[in-house]
Amino acid sequence: MSAKPEPVREFYSIGDVCEMLELKPHVLRYWESQFKVLSPNKNRSGNRVYTRRELEFVQLVKHLLYTEKYTVEGARQQLESRRRDGGLRATARQALDLQSILQLEKDLKDILITLQPPARRSP
Repeated sequence: MSAKPEPVREFYSIGDVCEMLELKPHVLRYWESQFKVLSPNKNRSGNRVYTRRELEFVQLVKHLLYTEKYTVEGARQQLESRRRDGGLRATARQALDLQSILQLEKDLKDILITLQPPARRSP
C-alpha cells in the first residue's frame, strides 16, 4: 500500500517556510522589512501566515541574494524592475521551481551515497 501524497497547502507558518527554504526565521523577518513583496498576513494569534505566492517571492529574494549575489538594494531594484515589466510573478515561480529541482537533485545524491556499498580495505 503506497502512501498518499501530501495535499497542497494554502498557508504556511514562518517555521514551515524556513524549513522548506533552509532559512533562519530572523533572516526572513529581516527580508520582510526590506522587500515590499514580502508582507505576510497574520492570523488571530499574531503569527505570520504565508501563501504559496509569498513563498515564491521569498525564494526569488533568496535566489537574488544568495545565487545571483545581489546586495539587498540590488535585489530590491531587480524586483522593482521585474514588477514594472510584469514578469515578477513568473520569475518568482521559476525561482521556486528551480529550488525544488535543486533540492530533489541533492536528495537523489544523498540516496546514491547511502546505497553505495562500503569501500573494501586492502590487507
